[in-house]
Amino acid sequence: MRAALRLPIAAALLALLVCAAPAAAQDDVILTDPRITESSGLAASRQHDGVYWTHNDSEDGPYVYAVDGETGETLATITLRGIGEPRDVEAISLGPGNQLYVGDIGDNMGGSWSYVWVYRFPEPKRLKDATVDAVQYEMQYEDGPRDAEALMVHPKTGRVYVVSKKEDGGAAMYVAPEKLSTGSMNIFRRVAPINLWVTDGAFSPDGTRMALRSYVGGRMYRFADGRPEEDGRLDVPLQSQGESMTYTADGSAIVFGSEGEQSDLVWREAEGGSDGESGDAGADGSGSGGSADGASGGDGDRKPVTAVLMVGAGIGAVLLLRRAVARRPRRG
Repeated sequence: MRAALRLPIAAALLALLVCAAPAAAQDDVILTDPRITESSGLAASRQHDGVYWTHNDSEDGPYVYAVDGETGETLATITLRGIGEPRDVEAISLGPGNQLYVGDIGDNMGGSWSYVWVYRFPEPKRLKDATVDAVQYEMQYEDGPRDAEALMVHPKTGRVYVVSKKEDGGAAMYVAPEKLSTGSMNIFRRVAPINLWVTDGAFSPDGTRMALRSYVGGRMYRFADGRPEEDGRLDVPLQSQGESMTYTADGSAIVFGSEGEQSDLVWREAEGGSDGESGDAGADGSGSGGSADGASGGDGDRKPVTAVLMVGAGIGAVLLLRRAVARRPRRG
């Protein structure tokens, strides 16, 4: 009897796991480079199919890595020249004109840094180890120092946005000046409250949608006239320390990354926001002022817990069924 029950029980457990987890757009990939131990940002290349840019968190130097989305191998290491010593690099984003922006925006000193840096350099046309000249911008927040891990460049306008982590008074989305300056301080202006402990974010390729993640959940937003409007939960995979994400170049999926040695890249199908769509009227990311309906019920972090509870309940049901069958009287 026990042997006869093993196959249907295994099938039932597998079905429950499949139902609880969202479908992946492609197989997970492990980053194999031993130098990449704190992958904290992720950006999909537009010039190199299936290539993703990443970097370490801190204490690594001015390096950015191009990794193969199919094998996880490093294809090129880019060294940034013309900038200071990075402090706490947390994000990377690809803007118009194939310009890469790196956000040295973390503040693990408890908000003691009065300014942060953003670096910009052109995405290399050839994937090979190289040293490139980068532009360094000095940035401040209009309402005082913030710890942030999400930097996003709007794909149509090139406006730079940052979302701070959830601290006293809540997290918020900030926008940089329309034109960044190297000769003066650039001020991040507060745009909208964000009720989520944000570790990274990304715009869809057409700029009409925005996704924000935390360690165990996330939220989706519609983005128009420089303002986010909540549009439901974001399916975020369970990872050891999920701190990065990006849309694929065609907008069909979102790729999630994690810190740690041999960390993984995980794909999830994305709804809307592909570069071929017309998008919503006014979705120009202009960064106009004013508050937005960026606050939520804060339940974006609950979905992984719900999935675990679903699996647990299913396992319990299967065990109860097994016990009931075992108590049935045997024939003969």
